[in-house]
Amino acid sequence: MPNPPSKMGGSSSVFPLFSKKHEVVLFSSTAIALYGYDQGMMSLINTNYSYLETMQIAKESPIVGIIVSVYYLGCAIGAVIASWLADREGRKPSIFTCLATTSLGNLLIFISGLSMNGTSPWKGGAPACMLAGRVVMGLGVGGIDAVIPVYSSELSSDGARGRALAQEFQMNIFGLLMAYSINLGVTLGLGKECQWAWRIPIIVMQLFPILLMSVISRLPESPRYFMSKEQKDNAKKSLETLWSKEDAKSKLDELQEAQDNESGAKVGYKDMLLPGGSQFHPSMITVMGQVNQALTGYGAVSVYGPQIFQLLGFDTRKAEFLTLGNYISYFLMMTSAWMSIDIVGRRKLMVWGAAGLATCFAVLTIFGGIAQDLPSVPDLAVEIPGSVTLFVATAIFGIGWLATVWLIPTEIYPSTARAQGSAISVIIWGLANFAITLLTPIGFNNLKYWLFLVFAVTNSFAGWWTWKYTPESGGRSFEENQKFFDSAREDGSWSVKKVDGGKFEKMPRKNEEDEEDGEQAPLLRQRR
Repeated sequence: MPNPPSKMGGSSSVFPLFSKKHEVVLFSSTAIALYGYDQGMMSLINTNYSYLETMQIAKESPIVGIIVSVYYLGCAIGAVIASWLADREGRKPSIFTCLATTSLGNLLIFISGLSMNGTSPWKGGAPACMLAGRVVMGLGVGGIDAVIPVYSSELSSDGARGRALAQEFQMNIFGLLMAYSINLGVTLGLGKECQWAWRIPIIVMQLFPILLMSVISRLPESPRYFMSKEQKDNAKKSLETLWSKEDAKSKLDELQEAQDNESGAKVGYKDMLLPGGSQFHPSMITVMGQVNQALTGYGAVSVYGPQIFQLLGFDTRKAEFLTLGNYISYFLMMTSAWMSIDIVGRRKLMVWGAAGLATCFAVLTIFGGIAQDLPSVPDLAVEIPGSVTLFVATAIFGIGWLATVWLIPTEIYPSTARAQGSAISVIIWGLANFAITLLTPIGFNNLKYWLFLVFAVTNSFAGWWTWKYTPESGGRSFEENQKFFDSAREDGSWSVKKVDGGKFEKMPRKNEEDEEDGEQAPLLRQRR
């Protein structure tokens, strides 16, 4: 049920210093942090001796990568289920279900091989329980990643959608940093032979879903969802938690107009994934966005951070501390992402980000080669510049690629396809990262530092494809972004430079007096 209307038009009765709008951002940010926490959690668990003994696997076994990567398959399936539930029952019920599923999966992971007397393989059942837990948790987190960007975007103004989502993804990095810090702390304190050194970071993750499930009832449901279900009274009540009654009525009229314009235009996955479908073009942009993000290689860097630093010549302990430092820098540099994404634009950040990453990985190939093949070169001559380069590469990814590919699918679809579009984004993200995280350990063992060169090449491709085919969706209403695809059909081209005279290569420049109608009207604009 929606919250009772706020008498102050957006104030919060829970946290007086926060408006209801801020509560939405804070909730969404904490939910997105779940994914980051999992990455940081598994990065040191993979090298814990007790964990490896419990799972009955060797450190260099491909099963290490399978346990990590199977989570992403769960994410892909969870995205489909959650998006269907979000359209059928609402964004909030879908999010709550995903949080409960995440909690269950986390518990299964925690109890895998659990024994008060020490490590126990459960007669071979521990790996099965771990794999089941990873899949179940993936179902929940994948659903969260599919629905939260939609929920947040539908409650953000046109000029602030990027800022809101980038702030949420900064919390993603906070989750990663939090997990890795706890993991490193208990590893130093208890040692890699202790089972609690890998179980404690797992169970701490329960704080996220429990906290979020306890406060979700305080948040408004998306008014756009209510309007799609012709529940105008509920939409009005939801708006009144954000606005005064007078302003809520005005926004309701605008949403009604947008709904009337889209009525009858139901969109299914066939329309999105089959050539000739009404939403095939935006779906291909969504698909390639996630493929290209995976090709940047940073899913691997996040999960296997310590191993990356070891390729530069550091011993295990130094590599672990440097990974922590890299994550701290990552978190801080994400401030630049939410400050620039609505000013510079999504497209430019991604293109220049890919170019920067390709350069950094090419340089890292050189440093890795020197570290591994030229022992006469002083260690510090490689370790210091190599570390700086990796820190710079991480910052570039955070600013250019982390949030942008999640934001674009929430901006380029009509309301009738937005949840499905976000689901497609998570599905491809899951499948692509499944492949990357599965193959990365194999790459470490066989390619060594040449793996950096592979990432340099894949980043070059990602940058080229983005420059060629990804339109700039920032600063435009949902309806305005639809015009790009209409023009692409008329012009017979997907090339951004050729569609509508290259209008969508850059952010638009608008007069403040421009009138807004339909979905161009923001829901969370601050009143003057």
